[in-house]
Amino acid sequence: MRQSGAALSGQGIGFWGPQRTRKGQFHDLPEQPSNSVRGRRAAGRVALSCAAAARRGAAVLLVSDENMLGTPRRNLRERSLYPQAGERVARFHHAFGQPRRALLQIRSLDSYWASLLAYLLPRGVPCPDADTLAALAAASRSWRQVVSDLSCAMPGTELLVTPFERFAAHPDRLLQRATGMLFPPAAPADGPWCNRAPDVPTLAEVMAARGEDPARLGARSGRWMPFSPLQALHLRAAYADDLYWLRAGADGLARYIEEPEPDKTRTTWPPDLLERGPTADDTDTRRVAQDR
Repeated sequence: MRQSGAALSGQGIGFWGPQRTRKGQFHDLPEQPSNSVRGRRAAGRVALSCAAAARRGAAVLLVSDENMLGTPRRNLRERSLYPQAGERVARFHHAFGQPRRALLQIRSLDSYWASLLAYLLPRGVPCPDADTLAALAAASRSWRQVVSDLSCAMPGTELLVTPFERFAAHPDRLLQRATGMLFPPAAPADGPWCNRAPDVPTLAEVMAARGEDPARLGARSGRWMPFSPLQALHLRAAYADDLYWLRAGADGLARYIEEPEPDKTRTTWPPDLLERGPTADDTDTRRVAQDR
């Protein structure tokens, strides 16, 4: 987005990323109640900035900051997947005056938690112990609960859900889905991969530098997977259940977009089509048609 500022502004697309949102723009907003003095000030600050963006010619304002749902440290501390996402997003929804569309990108839970832990370890968080990993693997909260919370927190806003596994390499397609723009700038082939989790050798150097035993990582190369095979299997099964629910229509709460290419979009089924038994066009008996 930052590399394509001129192309985006030429199509009336404004952009706020972490470089903007984390320098005071969202100060107090997700934590303070909307009816408190500090909450009203935070919402007013956002409203003034949105009005300024519109005066500069932005017909669409795209806001992208993964911490809007919650922070990695809080997720790990509470051993839960964005437990306060609904409460936080409701305050953003109020401040922005009912946004037209919101997009959530989800990821397989084993990869998500492994990436989160690898991201936090160089930032002073100790290597997780067996109890922490077991609690994360056994947690009942998954993306389905997050999507449900977001839907309740944003009445009147269209909620789109995309899988990281298919869209991570296609940020231009993700931009097109989020904004509806017809001609998104092409993603550079050698573009940066932001916030990519460090590999095992990098994490081992970090642990050795602060006097911890790198052998606790359990591997010597490649991507770090702290979970046991059984724990990883459990997390992948929970993610598979989430995807099944999304493909089946997500109870009407969200629209799931599985394929980056517009002509390959899988249409999700409405919830009632998965119910077994007769429909308006069926009979409740299994009879062979008789010749008359």
